[in-house]
Amino acid sequence: MQTQAYMQALQLTQHGLTLRRDYPVPIPGAADALIRVTLAGICNTDLQLLAGYMPSQDLILGHEFTGVVEACSAQPDWIGKRVVGEINVGCGACPDCQRRFFRHCARRTCLGILAHDGAFATYVSLPVVNLHEVPTGMEDRVAVFTEPVAAALRIQEQLSIGPAQRVAVIGDGKLGLLIALTLQDTRCDLQVFGRHDRKLGLLAARGIQTENVADRELHVAEREYHAFDIVVECAGSGSAYTMAQSMVRPMGTLVLKSTKAEHTGHLDLNTLVVNEIQVRGSRCGPFAWALSWLQVGTRSGKFPAAEIIDCEMPLADGAEAMVAASRSGALKILLQP
Repeated sequence: MQTQAYMQALQLTQHGLTLRRDYPVPIPGAADALIRVTLAGICNTDLQLLAGYMPSQDLILGHEFTGVVEACSAQPDWIGKRVVGEINVGCGACPDCQRRFFRHCARRTCLGILAHDGAFATYVSLPVVNLHEVPTGMEDRVAVFTEPVAAALRIQEQLSIGPAQRVAVIGDGKLGLLIALTLQDTRCDLQVFGRHDRKLGLLAARGIQTENVADRELHVAEREYHAFDIVVECAGSGSAYTMAQSMVRPMGTLVLKSTKAEHTGHLDLNTLVVNEIQVRGSRCGPFAWALSWLQVGTRSGKFPAAEIIDCEMPLADGAEAMVAASRSGALKILLQP
C-alpha cells in the first residue's frame, strides 16, 4: 500500500489564500502524469479568482508552469522530460472531446481555475495528452510563458490578419504585451493603447506604435474613431470596453480577451447591430505554435523575457507575490516551488 506523501501548495479557499505545507501530493490516474513544478507564473486570472471570478471552491491556483515528469505509468517515456501543459481537461467521451476540442468540453475541468488543482504547488498532475515537451536549451523562465503566448496566438487562429489591416490592442498588461508582440508577425498596421510608459516603451523599442491613454478615460480621439479593422480588448475596464467599441469600424471585428470577477463596462448592442460589428471571444490557444514562437523570439530578441519578468519569488511567499502582481504597472512575477 502506497504511503500518502505531502507537499507545499498555495490554496484558495473561501477565507482567501492559504499556504499549505501538508497538502496531499496528487495521485495520477492511469492516463495522467505526475509533474514536479519548477516554475509557475502569476496571471491576471489568478488575481480575478482571488476576487471571486469563479464560484467558491477550494483549489490550488496556477495554470502557467514548467516542470519535470516524475511518474507516468501510461507512457513511461515521458519520465524525466521537461514539460508545459495545456490547462483544459475534457471528459474524453463527449462529441467535443472526440473532435479534440477539449477546451470547450461541457464537463471539462481547468487547471488552477475550475475543479482541478493547479501549479502553485510542488507537484501537479495532468493527462499525458495535455503535455508538450520543452525544447532543449529553452530556459524555464521562457517556457513558463507558453500558456499566455498560446492565448495571444489564438487570435491569429481565429482571424485572418495581414498587412492591409489596421489593428488596435487596448491594454498593456502582461497578456496585452504578448498579444502585441505576436501580432507584429502579421505585419498589420498595429497600435497599442495603454496606461504605463514602462510597458509601452518595451513595445515601442521593438517598432510597435503605442499611445498612453492614462489621462483619457472614456474619450476617443477623432483620428481613432471607427478607425480600426480589428480591436483587441484585453484591459477589462469599463473605459476599455467603451474605447474598443468606439474604435472599431463598421463591419470590423471586436476581440474580447478579458475575464473579470466584475465587469464594470458594457457593449452597446444597438451599435453592434447597426454597424454590423463581429464580436469574438478568444481564450486558450496553440501550445506547439507558442513553444516555436518563444524559441524563435528568444533567439531574435523579439521576446524579451528579462524585461517582462519583474521578479522570481519562493512559493512560500506566494501571498506576498500575489499582492505584488496586483499592483498597477506590475509585469510577470514567477513562483519557485
